[in-house]
Amino acid sequence: MLQIRSLAFNFVFYVSLVVQMILWTPYYFLSPRHRAWFVPKFWARTSLWLQEKIAGTKSEISGMENLPEGSFILAPKHQSFWDAIAFFPYLRDPLYILKRELMWIPFFGWYIAKMKMIPVNRGKRSAALKAVVVATRKEMQHDRQLIIYPEGTRRAPGDEPAYKWGIAELYAALNMPVVPVAHVAGLYWPRRKFLRFPGTIKARFLPPIPAGLSREEFMSRLVAETEAACDQFLIEAARSDNPPPMPPTAVKRLRELGIEVG
Repeated sequence: MLQIRSLAFNFVFYVSLVVQMILWTPYYFLSPRHRAWFVPKFWARTSLWLQEKIAGTKSEISGMENLPEGSFILAPKHQSFWDAIAFFPYLRDPLYILKRELMWIPFFGWYIAKMKMIPVNRGKRSAALKAVVVATRKEMQHDRQLIIYPEGTRRAPGDEPAYKWGIAELYAALNMPVVPVAHVAGLYWPRRKFLRFPGTIKARFLPPIPAGLSREEFMSRLVAETEAACDQFLIEAARSDNPPPMPPTAVKRLRELGIEVG
């Protein structure tokens, strides 16, 4: 049943994406940008609802009281496609920095362009970072919320943290608070696998790290606070009534925390 429900969810998930992109096209492209945000946010909520109803995986996100007013940086853990869609419905006008090749995809790229995302040429890192800072500062003047994944690529639950210094550079350049986001969604929606495990994905917006700290102090707090909260979610998942399969990285981390996994 796990394989059947996972296949069913994956099929319906992508069909829903294509169908909604087509059906919402007139409204989306004829509406002002702030109103058009309803479409991707509705699709994200629909996807999480389908995941719960078909795959049996609930989503429980807390800590909304920690989201500041106006512009700020949101810094989630990156373990799964789940964390790419779960958080932006809670933001008024989210902003992503993404590889420019995504803008070239027909239809999908048009949707991205409508929302004024920031494309980056990853082949020229030094020049790209300067251009990204300039473009991001300009957009953040309009009370937007930048979503950036501090580790860059998806990592397995419990894996050694590998935070990149790019977020520290943006933090210093933009002079804005950063809201870390903790979760272990990779246990339920694993990277590079089609299986979707039942249970409850718990995530939390953590208290914001204020602007104005040194890069070193900021990074120290970001890593420590995010990883501590992720460890707690990992322990809760392992001790739940129906725990998901634990990858080797999670088993290793749980043992380091003094938790034995059967």
